[in-house]
Amino acid sequence: MAHGHEIKKVPTFKTLGRLLKNLFAYTKWRPAVVIVCILFVTLAGSSSTFWINFMTEYVLEPLIKGTSSWSDVAPAFINILIAMVIVYGVGLIAAVIQNYLMAITVQSFLLQTRKNLFYRMESLPLRYFDTNNHGDIMSTYTNDIDATRQLIGIALPQLLQAVLFCLVAFGLMLWFSIWLWMIAMVGVVAMILTIAIIGGKSGKNFVKQQHTLANVEGFIEEMMGGQRVIKVFCHEEQAKKDFDKINEQYNKASSRANSYANSLMPIIMNIGNIMYVAAAVIGTVLVSLSSQNLTMTGFAVMTIPVVVVFINLSRQFSVNVGQIALQTNAVVVGVAGASRVFMLMDEQPESDNGYIQLVPVLKDTNGNLKQADSATGIWAWKDAKANILTELKGVVEFKEVNFGYNANKTVLHDINLIAEEGQKIAFVGATGAGKTTITNLINRFYDIQSGEISYDGIDITKIKKEDLRRSLGIVLQDTNLFTGTILENIRYGKLTATDEECIEAAKLANAHDFISRLPDGYNTMLKHEASNLSQGQRQLISIARAAVANPPVMILDEATSSIDTKTEALVQKGMDSLMRGRTVFVIAHRLSTIQNSDCIMVLDKGRIIERGNHEKLLQERGIYYQLCTGALEIE
Repeated sequence: MAHGHEIKKVPTFKTLGRLLKNLFAYTKWRPAVVIVCILFVTLAGSSSTFWINFMTEYVLEPLIKGTSSWSDVAPAFINILIAMVIVYGVGLIAAVIQNYLMAITVQSFLLQTRKNLFYRMESLPLRYFDTNNHGDIMSTYTNDIDATRQLIGIALPQLLQAVLFCLVAFGLMLWFSIWLWMIAMVGVVAMILTIAIIGGKSGKNFVKQQHTLANVEGFIEEMMGGQRVIKVFCHEEQAKKDFDKINEQYNKASSRANSYANSLMPIIMNIGNIMYVAAAVIGTVLVSLSSQNLTMTGFAVMTIPVVVVFINLSRQFSVNVGQIALQTNAVVVGVAGASRVFMLMDEQPESDNGYIQLVPVLKDTNGNLKQADSATGIWAWKDAKANILTELKGVVEFKEVNFGYNANKTVLHDINLIAEEGQKIAFVGATGAGKTTITNLINRFYDIQSGEISYDGIDITKIKKEDLRRSLGIVLQDTNLFTGTILENIRYGKLTATDEECIEAAKLANAHDFISRLPDGYNTMLKHEASNLSQGQRQLISIARAAVANPPVMILDEATSSIDTKTEALVQKGMDSLMRGRTVFVIAHRLSTIQNSDCIMVLDKGRIIERGNHEKLLQERGIYYQLCTGALEIE
């Protein structure tokens, strides 16, 4: 069983640029203020260098040398303290504002990102969900969004602050002593090479970790949904083996990523320690030489305050380089997550070039149509370009239709059929013969390769998909009910339906009786996948949901196959009422449910091999006859 997809190289800078562009677009001025606050916090933090220098040069050194008394240095000491309080006070205020705005900024960004992500997902064609693991999609909303949150809320601010401090420290070290700075640069080069080598390997594995985690979660979600099947077929051990395989892939990627990342910081810190010791030793030597006037030509006089300041700067520099290395890995993970979010956002939405709309109309005594402002029970197709109204009757015709889910394999061949107004058309055939595919083409869940499908004489590609689907009612074999009350689930078929209309629809579907016997009746809350109802009861509600929409065309895709014989009799009675006066397409394994069809079409390998009503097909003694007499079974 395959899970996940090929791991593609993440375009880091392109993804990061797009992320920052969206951040500013979604949150306006806040990120700019956060950056200014980070700048103030960095400057305040790096000012300790000056306080040490000032305190050493103007207070400690005169006292130690005995050239000044406490009363002489007290004013300088007080001025330094006041300056420190002001600078650190500004830094504190900036830090508070930064953290406050950052929290609001991140949540605002995530709010809009989730909205855009969900809106795009709702616009995608059915093909996308048929070809992508649902758990993998769900992981985009959880792991990838969370990785993006950490990138924006933690990694980038801390990375920016560390980079700014390194730049400030770099400049200050150069300013205080070019010779000690040159020595320190040997350590800086070593740090950069370490980050490039180890950090690069860590980053690649963090990207792989993000993708393999999606595979793990996708597998778990699939197994949770299929627990009943797993237990029925005693598939537990095989499921464990399959899980162990993809879990091990995640474990390897995660272990490698974190082992590289965890080793990076100690290496950086030890290089920093060597820098610290080297600066202290060489600085001490230079101070000693300066005190003895033995410095070489071109060497500036080295003082104790300069050495103290420099070694403090080198320590802080190495700590912040380590922070850069740490946050770089977090950035890589966040960018990998963001790239998966953008990947879903960039999926091509379902195209719709239709321009013909479904509108309510009034009909006068002469049969002339006029568009109405509200529902009238009569509908028409409105061609805005030609200013024509065509009454919706429910006549569907296929003309030489060929279709394949991909260009290399055709699954429907030369399909020709016509369903007149109010007719019941049934499809019979083995699994994979193309029965459901035909109904999916009527809805335009997929578009045909050649031929034409018309609805009331109009090419369905000219009809807006939303209006086309609004004219069709569907009852599927697999019921999909949502968390909410029974009444809300019935109203799903028509959001403007009143409670009375929903109850009438339930009566039509013969669902009213069992609903009334429930403790809370129509207000009964359905649990996950309506597990508190039987399969038959769920199907009755889905039929009521289709009935409340009152569409002129119905598609019943093996709607009674999951219902027991006793319940089927009730359902069939309701279905007959539901189908009366409508054009109906029926897919059924139980031939007893389609014997009253106006036309029965027998499909085999994507071709219509027999067609006619029940009596005609029996007389022909073909495949349908063999199915009815039991000589042949539907596979």
